[in-house]
Amino acid sequence: MSDADLVRQLQQGIATLGLQIDIAVQRKLLDYILLLDKWNKVYSLTAVREPERMIGLHLLDCLAILPHIEARRVLDVGSGGGMPGIILAICHPGWQVAMIDSNSKKTGFLQQAVISLQLANVEVITGRVEQYRPAQPFDLITSRAFADLGDFVALSQHLLAADGCYAAMKGVYPQDEMTRLPAGFAVTEVVPLHVPGLDAERHLVRIRAA
Repeated sequence: MSDADLVRQLQQGIATLGLQIDIAVQRKLLDYILLLDKWNKVYSLTAVREPERMIGLHLLDCLAILPHIEARRVLDVGSGGGMPGIILAICHPGWQVAMIDSNSKKTGFLQQAVISLQLANVEVITGRVEQYRPAQPFDLITSRAFADLGDFVALSQHLLAADGCYAAMKGVYPQDEMTRLPAGFAVTEVVPLHVPGLDAERHLVRIRAA
């Protein structure tokens, strides 16, 4: 598939999601996918091998959460290939986005993406989230298939600001996982997400301190 075809696919997906995204930002999003595809051939960052499938399964999947989140400081836990962290940083240059992963090959890619895409609002951390001690907490902590909701919150609760919120990206409705949250936390909303071209369930789970 040519770059022009990928651009059209991305533009159609953005339109279907009802988002308004500047052309320059769209170009940077596509550059991210092409960089991910290049590195993926060597480091196996994702099981998805074709850029056109990456647009649907990764890029549009992450863009679908944009209308449902607001933040100043964001932490993406278990960021892997940069989803959703890199995508949030591209779309919201005014947000400060930290991405943490224990896999040095993945954070090596993230560092390269930050340089190649000129993302001044991103920090990449190699390490375990339970050992991470930043100077300031985060008002939004997110993840995409990092872990069970209970583990996700338990391992990162020391990083959440007093008025902060979790926004966990999930596939099917995580009924069982929601019963295993640590004491003092509660699900406030589960938002069904509709990703263009994706025939599968997607949900965004919002969690706050009770």
